[in-house]
Amino acid sequence: MDPRAACGDLHRVGTLVLSMDHRLSKGTKTVTYRFILQRVRRAILARAAGVLIVTVLTMTALGGCASESNASRGAKEGATTGAVAGAVGGMVTALVFGGNVADAAARGAVYGGSTGAVVGGMSGSKRDKAEAAAQVDANEKRLEDLRKKIGDDAFDGVVALAKCKHEVAIANAKVAMQSSKRDYRLAGLWVEVLTSADQRREAEARARFPEIIKLDKKVKTDADAEAAMRRSMEELGDIREAYALPRVCPA
Repeated sequence: MDPRAACGDLHRVGTLVLSMDHRLSKGTKTVTYRFILQRVRRAILARAAGVLIVTVLTMTALGGCASESNASRGAKEGATTGAVAGAVGGMVTALVFGGNVADAAARGAVYGGSTGAVVGGMSGSKRDKAEAAAQVDANEKRLEDLRKKIGDDAFDGVVALAKCKHEVAIANAKVAMQSSKRDYRLAGLWVEVLTSADQRREAEARARFPEIIKLDKKVKTDADAEAAMRRSMEELGDIREAYALPRVCPA
């Protein structure tokens, strides 16, 4: 394959991603949906590969580009940053609104990873950039909708947590907990709980369970909150590991 053609055709990846996301967002139970979702989840959880399917597709398109090219570097960095943000944001959204934490993280990673990879990888003519931007509009909207569901503060807090920036995560969580919106407060509570647990301060994390139970009818007992915390901590570790971040933050 001509390297220039591979670089120039990066926008085709955006088209493929949008088609994939359309099926995911509609919640259809087609073979395509099941296959894609399995591939996405497997990629997020893979210890060695650590690459989301959309990132693999993007880098395949970039395979013919010189390793030092701006497009290659931009796609790698954009996909990783976007996918991590989308994955952890999706995880907290599932905690607040219900649903499978791993599935929500997978969908969020698709939205964030595809947007970051395609936009980050585009370099060259204004026409190329315009085409890429147009093709990822839908994913940007989905990622923004995800952010709006839990609020900017909780979203930024859990992204900071994924990067082991505990002080930043707690600061954002406390702001979210002061919100007039119940969903934002609950998201902030979960970010604080997960951050405390990640710092091996589980007694402090559990001290917040009564507040979660009060706000969330889905969580009826401390045991329910404990189970949700454990699942989310496992998923957080998997997300970190998938994107070459430390599974356990340095003490």
